[in-house]
Amino acid sequence: MSDSFADGIITLLPNLRRFAISLCRSADTADDLVQITVERAFAARHQFDPDTRLDAWLFRILRNAWIDMTRRSKTRGIQIDIDDAPDASTVDGTKVAETALMLKSAKAAIDALPENQRDVVMLICVEEMSYKEAATVLDTPIGTVMSRLARARLAIAKKLGINQTAPRSSDNEGDR
Repeated sequence: MSDSFADGIITLLPNLRRFAISLCRSADTADDLVQITVERAFAARHQFDPDTRLDAWLFRILRNAWIDMTRRSKTRGIQIDIDDAPDASTVDGTKVAETALMLKSAKAAIDALPENQRDVVMLICVEEMSYKEAATVLDTPIGTVMSRLARARLAIAKKLGINQTAPRSSDNEGDR
């Protein structure tokens, strides 16, 4: 007999870990956050409404665990950046190098965002949540989520050197 609740959590573990890493920027701390999230989810299993999305419920638990963790420990020991992880090595090759550079630039652009904008980008663009679901996870009005995402996208585009203006038409003689 299969337990759909447990199976759903297992399926979402990579998504939870990715979101946790975006919050804390440490693989070890992210793993701890995911573990705390799963423990809390099973402890509160009776509170989960099967008519809602499991991922949004878990992301909210994870975010609250992160807030609890940061409140509990104002001082941290030495943290290792995810980029310094030995298991993050890549295979040689031009395409792999170009992709790695672009991803590094994109990650740096996202990392440079204020935390509230970064959270929105991760939930909507990476975890593919709707604005409403992200607003629920972040306990923020949907309009705030939309404006934070718009500001974040502009900041990322600027950091990556992507032109945000519409190209001028060369077909119109009046523009010359």
